[in-house]
Formats: sequence, structure tokens, C-alpha cells
Amino acid sequence: MRTAPAGGARGDGSPPDRAGRLAKAAEALLERSDAELVAADLASDPDERFVHAHLAALRAGAAVLTVNPTRRRAPRAVWELVAAAAPELAGWCAHFAAAAPVRASIETGRGGVDHARADRAAEDAAAFADAVRAHLQGGVAELRVS
Repeated sequence: MRTAPAGGARGDGSPPDRAGRLAKAAEALLERSDAELVAADLASDPDERFVHAHLAALRAGAAVLTVNPTRRRAPRAVWELVAAAAPELAGWCAHFAAAAPVRASIETGRGGVDHARADRAAEDAAAFADAVRAHLQGGVAELRVS
């Protein structure tokens, strides 16, 4: 019995294998993360910049979960799931989990951040997206949280 080449492209018009579909889904999420980073870079309002940066990190984290799903026994925060799926990203996950209430506060109009915090958030989100890419390519994902 013949098997499909790695990446799922059989060349016969058949759908890609599961690994290929998951890799494409992860890449699509990383592209959405990149789009959020662009939006963060273009935002002049620090609150808007912070929110876009945090959403960029969430999209990158979702890319990890796409290719490394975890079993859920009870509802858990996305950052807990990412840390379970990719333990080398746990430091990043703790960092972004701590920022989630800030984002929620901004989105509900109950709080805000200054330009420096928004800039750090954007830098951290970009570094996290790079760490996720390294993880997905089998590399080492360092913790470089500012």
C-alpha cells in the first residue's frame, strides 16, 4: 500500500493528510497573528496597540494548539492549554495570562495602559510568535519576556 508523501500533497487531487491540514491551519493562524502585529504597529492609541498585541499572541498560541492538541477534562484558559501542549512556551504563557485581565479591562472601558506598556506588549507578542514558529519547526523557543 502506498502512503502519501510528507506534507500530504499526493499530486492526484486528493485532500492533504491530517498533518498537512493542521500545518496549513497553524500557518493561517500565524498569518492572522502577523496581521494583528501590523495593526498594533499602526495603532497610535496605546490601548488599541496593547489589545492588538495580545490578540496576536493568542493567535500564535492557537497555532500551537492546532498541531499539538491537548485533552480537556474541564474548561481551561488557552494559556494553560498552550503551556501543556508546549512546555517550553510556559513562561510566555504565564506572561500573557497575566496580561489577559488588562486586555479585558481595556475592552470593557475600565482601564488602560501607557505607551511604554503597549510597546512592550507588541514586542513581546512578536517575540512569542517567533518562539511559536521555532517550536512548530522543531526548534528551541526561548523565553525573552521584557
